[in-house]
Amino acid sequence: MAEYDPNIRVQTVWGGKFRRYQHLSKLQHLLVPSVVFLNIRDLFLVAVGLCQSFLNLLIWRPNVVFLKGGYVCLPVGLAAWILRIPVVIHDSDAHPGLTNRLLAPFAKRIATGVSLDHYNYPAKKTSYVGIPIDNAYRPLTDKKRQAVKKSLGFDSSRPLTVFIGGGQGARQINDAVALHLDELLAVTNVVLVAGSANYDELRSLTPQNDRRFKLEAFISHGLPELLGAADVVVTRAGATALLELAALTRPTIVVPSKRLTWQVKHAKLYVDMQAVYLLDEDMFNEPGDASLVTAVSRVLSDTVLRKKLEHNLHRLARPDAARDLATIIMSAARKR
Repeated sequence: MAEYDPNIRVQTVWGGKFRRYQHLSKLQHLLVPSVVFLNIRDLFLVAVGLCQSFLNLLIWRPNVVFLKGGYVCLPVGLAAWILRIPVVIHDSDAHPGLTNRLLAPFAKRIATGVSLDHYNYPAKKTSYVGIPIDNAYRPLTDKKRQAVKKSLGFDSSRPLTVFIGGGQGARQINDAVALHLDELLAVTNVVLVAGSANYDELRSLTPQNDRRFKLEAFISHGLPELLGAADVVVTRAGATALLELAALTRPTIVVPSKRLTWQVKHAKLYVDMQAVYLLDEDMFNEPGDASLVTAVSRVLSDTVLRKKLEHNLHRLARPDAARDLATIIMSAARKR
């Protein structure tokens, strides 16, 4: 994995987030105090961030500003436009985020993570490049996959399923694995990456001496190898994560968070292309075809399905995304 370069200067600015949730109606967004008050507060944070960004850019006078679309990008992008500094934005998600939609009219170039038919950006300045990922995400040979499984302490002849749980947003995955662990271990070895906040609780709920199971709080090194060795990966519908798995050619089960519109729409894109196996987070603890155990067992046992998922997901990989995006950024840069 690439290391952080300490020579890169980091400057923080305030940003404000406009909270919108899939599970709330428009009226609830106006009535729920925790949503309303935080949105009002964050309007002021955007104003502060705009002033900070304006001063920083006025001092630095960069040739180009590159933005990835998070809410903190809004004040930076507006300040760059005011100062007539070219702006390039990259939209990773199939559902364009609010920040990118607001900044699109001011951007000189726009790059996207999926094909252009999923966006309403002006065609003349928009290019489909994919999402830059670490070049460590490459398919492993069968021999290498067996070696990685063995290095993890597993019986390399058994299949391996990796669950990416993580923070609060994926707690359902963590809880489902803990609840159905015995059933899962009957058909596969399991690695659960649970997230630091959930690790202690899950450690008390799961076996520590079973050689078929490993619980990890977080993996900073070796994640490409772990995912590449997996026979099945279960994850949320994050744009970068799915393209990393596409590069690795791994069969993937996605569990999008219903609270996040972009995850739901992003998952639908992949499902429509028959590139992933979709599970409903409200249903996978129930018996039947929608259950987590059934889905994992089916993908592991159905060779035709597994190969189809691998092939269709790999078709979405964009190995030259970093180079193409860099070319766009450099072409948009203002000459001094």
